[in-house]
Amino acid sequence: MKLLSDRSLESACTRLASKNPDFRVVINVHGTPPLWDKPESFASLIDIILGQQVSLASAKACFDKLEAMIGNITPDNYLELSDKDLRSIGFSRQKTSYGRNVARAINDGSLDLRGLRKLEDTEVRIELEKIKGIGRWTSDIYLLMAMLRPDVIPKGDLALHIAWQKLAGLDERPNADEFLETAEDWKPYRSVAARLLWHFYLSEIRPLKAEEEEI
Repeated sequence: MKLLSDRSLESACTRLASKNPDFRVVINVHGTPPLWDKPESFASLIDIILGQQVSLASAKACFDKLEAMIGNITPDNYLELSDKDLRSIGFSRQKTSYGRNVARAINDGSLDLRGLRKLEDTEVRIELEKIKGIGRWTSDIYLLMAMLRPDVIPKGDLALHIAWQKLAGLDERPNADEFLETAEDWKPYRSVAARLLWHFYLSEIRPLKAEEEEI
């Protein structure tokens, strides 16, 4: 299985753009998106869990505070923290629990992050989603950013839906299932399409939202 890299990402963007004029516009205006890669680690899973249904800024702030508090974000270091410690840096009760579930699963061997490399995407999702707190979006983001699988589109990612509506000039925002159906046309580079849409969102839509909030 060929994983994404900076080099293959650029090549795949060119291929997608040759078939889809909307993606061609993104590349022509904003260039190739970043790889946005993460290590295959407990820390990355915590980072992604923190990003569930919150803004990028608030998730990053919480993750940075965790890193400042314990240094190396490992299962053992995380489990040493009390609920009060985690609440003080922005963890909700729910996400505190989710983090503990992941840490214990890694420590007891029921989740083998290195072993996931041998599995197909669907099998990786099954293994990750056995843990309470990891659903489809979280497992998809881990596949896409940490494992660098080339053909994953995160289900239910609102930023992707918003970006596609604006980029494609749709009257209505697609729901999760409609968006997944559209993404079938982007195989075998759905992970690349996701990066292009995030790139478009961060470059054109998010700045407008920030301006509106300031008015």
